[in-house]
Amino acid sequence: MLKFISIKNIFKVLASIAVITMAIYMALDIVENKRNIMSFEDYEPVSTLNVEGDQVYSAKFPFIDVHSHQWDMPLKDLNKLAKEMDDLNMGYLINLSGSGFGPQSAKDLYFNQSMKNIKENQPERFGLFVNVDFESIDDVNYGETQANIIKDAVAKGAIGLKIYKSLGLRNKDSSGSRIAVDDPRLDPIWDICGKLGVPVLIHSADPFQFWLKKDNKNERWFELKEKPNRYYAESSFIPPFQEIIQEQHNIFKKHPKTTFINAHLGWMANDLEKLGKHLDEYPNVMTEFGAVIAELGRQPKTARQFFIDYQDRILFGKDLYKKEEYYTYFRVLESDDEYFDYFRKRHAFWKMYGLNLPDSVLKKIYYENALKLFPKISKNLFK
Repeated sequence: MLKFISIKNIFKVLASIAVITMAIYMALDIVENKRNIMSFEDYEPVSTLNVEGDQVYSAKFPFIDVHSHQWDMPLKDLNKLAKEMDDLNMGYLINLSGSGFGPQSAKDLYFNQSMKNIKENQPERFGLFVNVDFESIDDVNYGETQANIIKDAVAKGAIGLKIYKSLGLRNKDSSGSRIAVDDPRLDPIWDICGKLGVPVLIHSADPFQFWLKKDNKNERWFELKEKPNRYYAESSFIPPFQEIIQEQHNIFKKHPKTTFINAHLGWMANDLEKLGKHLDEYPNVMTEFGAVIAELGRQPKTARQFFIDYQDRILFGKDLYKKEEYYTYFRVLESDDEYFDYFRKRHAFWKMYGLNLPDSVLKKIYYENALKLFPKISKNLFK
């Protein structure tokens, strides 16, 4: 009998179902509003816990932020930014986005203008990293060309090389194949940094939860809901998390004379014992905690001991620059406060606790380790 049902009638039935479904959703919304039921995204309870502690607005010691992005550096008012840094007790800021994007001519212009702005306005307060191209990897003399770009930038004042996560995740060669982090055609890039004595700050992959099933068991579910393009598990192009991370570790091993800064605690902030073994295995690797301070603030005892044990290998990094967000970093590192908020819910829906680091460790994290790594930074800023 179904074969005699017309297409027109089928569409009528489907339309009726759609109307009924919409009515149910609207009814549920009305019921939820009436009962004051809200979504997880909207739930922001004010803690009634009565404990000592308060926001920390300025670092106890002057510090160097080795991981910042100032996308408008060629035109930025550096005097205004330096005043903000004074308020935070930040002595020096490193802009990793030194070359911008686009063709090499545009990158050169961006870098030169950024360096000009620094030298003319705040030469002692800002450092610049250079960025290179990967998608021209099949060009003749690719390695030599990129090595020369780095040499030229260092001669002009660059103090390091920044590698974005696109290497290993999205960069393609001329055939459309993914460029692996440990592609041997990139070896001249790592080698020249070692010869010049400038570090490579490298961000590879993303949190491993971005490859896990996107369900109610995934601790990064809220972030994936807000930023769905960060979900990689269903990609036919992007490999598993561990494959990219292993490629990164391969270059650490292959280039022992080059100093690497493994960004974001190498995505091992959830397992500091593993990160410690990683640093033990690769003595040419430093690390920094940009964008992952929330992981440290929920394990204060373990994180405090890790910072004490590896105090010579950790640098201060923030990542996205926003003045008021530094306050949480200071509070986690310096205080023994309990149960305070992080500033971005998609990174941490839990509460923070202070590590109460010893002054001797704080000084190393804030500036002493960075001064050893970047000898061009004036030590007068940190007396």
